Amino acid sequence: MTPRNLSRRIAPSLLSADFANLQAAVELAERAGADAFHLDVMDGHFVPNISFGPALVAAVRAHTRLPLDVHLMVDDPLAHVAALGKAGGDTLVFHLESRAEPSAVIREVRAMGRAVGIALRPDTPLAAAEPFLDHIDQLMVMSVRPGFSGQKFHPEVLPKVRTARERFASQGRAVDISIDGGVNVETGREAAAHGATFFVCGDFLFRGGDLPGNLQRLRRGIEEGAARALR
Repeated sequence: MTPRNLSRRIAPSLLSADFANLQAAVELAERAGADAFHLDVMDGHFVPNISFGPALVAAVRAHTRLPLDVHLMVDDPLAHVAALGKAGGDTLVFHLESRAEPSAVIREVRAMGRAVGIALRPDTPLAAAEPFLDHIDQLMVMSVRPGFSGQKFHPEVLPKVRTARERFASQGRAVDISIDGGVNVETGREAAAHGATFFVCGDFLFRGGDLPGNLQRLRRGIEEGAARALR
């Protein structure tokens, strides 16, 4: 189900890290085997909270060479993509439900030489993104309501993951399918079994008291789910 040139990767979500010691959190996660880092940008409008901006992305960039996956939970992605790309974001993921015209955002991100992704809220059907799926590098399936950490995983999004994976696989396209929200060993295993390849994880990793051990456990769960998917 998963194209051979797509590996399964884990991206710790820095929204759940200790902001007072962010450098140490980044370095610990990298030593533990993280594949990328996930940064949530919130504008207080698209979602109620306000979080990271370009300065924080640049600060993280200064302390790691791992890819930075930047999730724009903002009303107007076009107002932010240039600054976030310049700050060091490698993949810029914007919400289909934002006010921007998706094709315009995709063009802008591509013009900067960055990878581009589309995020879908749990209640947004995959069909809504169909006109743009041929032009993205990542599809992020939100498994919680965007804007708040610590929520429980919504298993009803898993068929969306499977349908998307089957679509991309039928075309031979290596498009990451990211799952974001409530990811732990059990939910990561199920998401992998349905075809997810990129796993955003915050609370389970950073607030469990054993980031290296939790990351290893999560990776084992993901590989178990992926093996089940390939049978």
